[in-house]
Amino acid sequence: MKVTLLGTGDATGTPVIGCDCPTCMDAKNGGKSRRLRFSILVQSDKGQVLVDTGPDLKWQMIENDIDHVDAVIWTHGHYDHYAGFGEFHRIQRNVNVYGLKETLGYILDYLYFLKPSRHDVLLYEPFELIGLTFTLFEVKHPPAKNAVGVMVCEGDKKVVITGDAIRAIPSKSMELIQNPDLLIADGIVPPTMNVRKHMNSQEAVELGEEIGAKEVVLTHLSHYFEPHDVAVKTIPLGYDGMVFEV
Repeated sequence: MKVTLLGTGDATGTPVIGCDCPTCMDAKNGGKSRRLRFSILVQSDKGQVLVDTGPDLKWQMIENDIDHVDAVIWTHGHYDHYAGFGEFHRIQRNVNVYGLKETLGYILDYLYFLKPSRHDVLLYEPFELIGLTFTLFEVKHPPAKNAVGVMVCEGDKKVVITGDAIRAIPSKSMELIQNPDLLIADGIVPPTMNVRKHMNSQEAVELGEEIGAKEVVLTHLSHYFEPHDVAVKTIPLGYDGMVFEV
């Protein structure tokens, strides 16, 4: 299983329009602080699946030489996690899309013109794609409803993606996601800050410790961190194009 972080930014991405903070300047100058909006590519020798389709998907696909996908999984109905799906217009039709019934209903009300092939999925019910087993698990991302994380398994290998989440992950989900080889966690701000809808980086790292993750990487990152090459010395920040072989 191969996992690529296509976009590690929060809803605004980095650089932020009109901002000249050190992190945004590093991003403008081509540093690893440059963060497109959230999307993850999961690949096997049988195909490739996108987890979320942020607004920058066109450039993510071009930069990573992706010309098609076998399926899309949506974690929740926020703009920065689905709006890029429109980039499939005239490129790929009838894309298989997966998610909770309520999430798909909301998103496809906007993206109906692409005529995707809809697949409603239940929480905690595994489903197979590209030779891998995917399971959606409940997380909390107030005030959003029906937010989920994604667990991906291949044999005894396990990758957990929290999606957008606060630290209060339901106990049933916590039981499911124990001992992953890789945890890709929402860690939007440094430990000195707190936000209502997301984990800060310290909370995300502590989640990894609690579930016994072998490796932790943070995504959905804001420009409030120091420039990447400085911040990564103490915080396991991901970057756009980062690849994991699990």
